[in-house]
Amino acid sequence: MESPPQMARVAGVSGTSRSLAAQYRRFADAEGTSPLQARLALAISRSADALHAVEAAPPQRRGPALVLAALHDLALAERAPALEDAAVDTLVHRADEVAAIAARRRHRPDEAGRHAVLHPAVAEAAHRTGADAIGLIDLGRPAGLNLAVDRVGVRYDAGATRGDPASPVQRAATVVGGRPVPAHPVPDVVARIAVDREPLDVADTENARWLRACLPPDATDQRRDLDTEIALVATLGPRYLGGDPVDRLTEALAHVPDDALPVVTTTWALSRLSAARRQRFADVIGATDRPVAWVSVEGVGVAPGVPTLGDRPASGHSIIGLALPGGPPDVLGRCWSRGRLLSWFGG
Repeated sequence: MESPPQMARVAGVSGTSRSLAAQYRRFADAEGTSPLQARLALAISRSADALHAVEAAPPQRRGPALVLAALHDLALAERAPALEDAAVDTLVHRADEVAAIAARRRHRPDEAGRHAVLHPAVAEAAHRTGADAIGLIDLGRPAGLNLAVDRVGVRYDAGATRGDPASPVQRAATVVGGRPVPAHPVPDVVARIAVDREPLDVADTENARWLRACLPPDATDQRRDLDTEIALVATLGPRYLGGDPVDRLTEALAHVPDDALPVVTTTWALSRLSAARRQRFADVIGATDRPVAWVSVEGVGVAPGVPTLGDRPASGHSIIGLALPGGPPDVLGRCWSRGRLLSWFGG
């Protein structure tokens, strides 16, 4: 990549702008940044006017991913040209609008694609408890896309399929190790509740558009997957509860009918909480006056009580855990790449 000019040598550029320029250059060079986002971030880092425009956003809301998502949101709303055509000009001339979006939104780049690992774990929870009906409670995922886990189809290698083969949402995963993913079905889902500090009801067109805006315009496969999950969840009408997920968990459980098993799911969500809040979450689950199952897909050592199998934290994979009433949490397997590769050894 061409070396950018030194912003320190550009007349009229503040120290804040120089710091922002360095931040945008690092983002452009980072692994995982899409080619289009890298080009746009680098262009912003080289423009004194663009950097000054970024400063219109609150200090904690000036990061490249969030600002580029705000620009993308304007383009998707047809209030600005396509991101790849005029990002710098839009940022300069519509700085207040970009700042307003950045101030009220959080970057949500990875909401879709968890069903291949969730489906067998939720089904296992119902199978082990003999539940004929369940209520799904998804914590820490604002759009609640996990709540459609019973309505999707999943294809594993060696031809194994689970779920609904006619669903518009079809996901795939590779299974490694000696055990296949079990074929237990997910029973009837009688309640769907998403709990997050800032929930996003995807039936609202602005919320759905924001989720799309958080993906790079050149991430066509991710965009297609997200669109199908948004459309499916919007038809299911889940209940959204805003606020601290731990504090509202008891209320969420109360929305599940008494004759159904509440199944709480957390997928890469608990790491956003402090260790004390994670333990408080586990304590609430354990202190309920009714049977509750907890399916966790979290980094090694993140989910309280879930065995780590001797794995080291930040080792590049996650642990699939299952906690059922009356016993310690069990480990169902390991997964990588947000569940696209998994090793199952539950049961």
